[in-house]
Amino acid sequence: MSTPFPFTAVVGQDDLRLALLLNAVSPAVGGVLVRGEKGTAKSTAVRALSALMPDVDTVPGCRFACDPAAPDPACPDGPHEAGGGEARPTRMVELPVGASEDRLVGALDIERALAEGVKAFEPGLLADAHRGILYVDEVNLLHDHLVDLLLDAAAMGASYVEREGVSVRHASRFLLVGTMNPEEGELRPQLLDRFGLTVEVAASREPDQRVEVVRRRLAYDDDPAAFAARWAGEEAAVRQRIVAARRLLPSVRLGDGALRQIAATCAAFEVDGMRADIVMARTATALAAWAGRTDVLAEDVRQAALLALPHRRRRNPFDAPGLDEDKLDDTLEEFSGEGEGQGDGEEPDPDDDGPGGGGGGGPAPDDGGPQDGDGAASDRAGETGQPQPSDAGSGERTPAAASEPFRTKVLSVPGIGEGVAGRRSRARTEHGRTTGARRPRGALTKLHLAATVQAAAPHQRARGRSGRGLVVRRDDLRQATREGREGNLVLFVVDASGSMAARQRMSAVKGAVLSLLLDAYQRRDKVGLVTFRGSGAEVALPPTSSVDAAAVRLGSLPTGGRTPLAAGLLRAHEVLRVERLRDPARRPLVVVVTDGRATGGPEPVALAGRAARLFAAEGIASVVVDCESGPVRLGLAGRLADELDGVAVTLDELRADSIAGLVRDVQGTRRAA
Repeated sequence: MSTPFPFTAVVGQDDLRLALLLNAVSPAVGGVLVRGEKGTAKSTAVRALSALMPDVDTVPGCRFACDPAAPDPACPDGPHEAGGGEARPTRMVELPVGASEDRLVGALDIERALAEGVKAFEPGLLADAHRGILYVDEVNLLHDHLVDLLLDAAAMGASYVEREGVSVRHASRFLLVGTMNPEEGELRPQLLDRFGLTVEVAASREPDQRVEVVRRRLAYDDDPAAFAARWAGEEAAVRQRIVAARRLLPSVRLGDGALRQIAATCAAFEVDGMRADIVMARTATALAAWAGRTDVLAEDVRQAALLALPHRRRRNPFDAPGLDEDKLDDTLEEFSGEGEGQGDGEEPDPDDDGPGGGGGGGPAPDDGGPQDGDGAASDRAGETGQPQPSDAGSGERTPAAASEPFRTKVLSVPGIGEGVAGRRSRARTEHGRTTGARRPRGALTKLHLAATVQAAAPHQRARGRSGRGLVVRRDDLRQATREGREGNLVLFVVDASGSMAARQRMSAVKGAVLSLLLDAYQRRDKVGLVTFRGSGAEVALPPTSSVDAAAVRLGSLPTGGRTPLAAGLLRAHEVLRVERLRDPARRPLVVVVTDGRATGGPEPVALAGRAARLFAAEGIASVVVDCESGPVRLGLAGRLADELDGVAVTLDELRADSIAGLVRDVQGTRRAA
């Protein structure tokens, strides 16, 4: 077994270490989510924590780590009699991002069921993690079905397995620790709220500290055992402090004053539900115990808020986690005198009602951009059905703010795919409803038990069966076929030319794209962003799982110049070609946001038509969001949709119920023709 990097040897990262230690003192705090850029010792610190955790007493031979002082009456290995147990180190169980459902919750022991004819349950990782640490690296990339199972276990403190004739319930209380890089995508709000605390980590910009990081890492790589021995004293001291804090924890008094500060802080920051209040109370109590005190102070409440509230302040997926510390201090000061657990003076001091400066709710200043009427001339068209070159505009305009996003209907890719599990289009997936069985192609991954037994049953006499178990040959095995939903690559191709630059219009366009990005976030899609304006097109964001990164690029999108529609389509086609090599199973959906004008380059209209027909020839699903406005409309976006063999919808129609299934309907019509 390899020697882990010592916890006390981690340089800096004070918030990360404190959050992990508080959970070691009081597992009821609810775990830690560690967010940060790559290479910041996130995984190193988490893996080192298990060495500091006190040993746990377990019932000998119990696979579910029952406490001998209070064994679980429903334990599958029970019943156990209360009595002496055996001590073992606290386990840290790692949940791989690509783990199967069977590996997480457990399943029927197929080998014993077929060979011996008995029902035997094989425990999963949730059983292994009971009374220990469950660590998920890159937790934001975890499949949705595994997230749902984690949510259930974390909420109930138990895992329930009802499948393949097996009905099992066992205790599963664990310290949930996750690490993630926000650049690769965000977490679902339901899972985000399950983490008690969150910390942001980043590499130090101080040269001396960076030098020390490199020095310690090189020393550890040269001789891990010797390096760990050098830090053994510090490790033992921290371990003893954790034990002492655990003993002191039941004696810590959380007075009415501190509780009022906690409640007032959560109310001031408008967090949803009551979990934040409970987590803050537990964290403040753990902070006091860690400091060796029996009273919770205002400083404990403040630190608890900084750890427990930032990830609960996000109102939508594109908000960065964070907390206004000035507002926090004002709230705590308003209820000062109550944070030290005294329980008196519950009325706030009238002298503290002066201006605090933490609200920040005033209107945003005017950005000095062009008025709403700017760019109106670009809506005029010439007799040829295309705008005159002079109408395209040549100057770059200040980026317009996006209008309020709205809920869109599903735009799905037709047919049945085989991509990564998600929530957009129909697909054959490893997880979902079982639709049938087939002979396995290659390695068997999901056994269809009933079909396998049915295939083997007629041959039992010929195979000389004499015992209870079935005689099963490889030819009898059947693979379960399942249908669920997949995530797609949603590639946005956005017209940022002068004809789109009228302030009101571009604000509405950005609001529509932002709404579609929100939908892509919820459906676990990858997204990309191609923009075209002036003399060419650029990839503003290569395909990524970080939908919020696309929202940031969209917000700063400049506009102005001619409309090189063909260049935008050709660049999008190239992005899809490269992405098909990297991720061939993920099907694309192209969303072109434009008014349909083409004014850039020679023969812009004909060239745009030829570029669009490339998508149609390859059967790429596409939607054109028609941004044309004004009393006179040329219908150019509709013509573009015809060339793409896709559909055209207006900005208003994105909200309509009729949007669902439009891509399938149009593609179905084309095939029928």
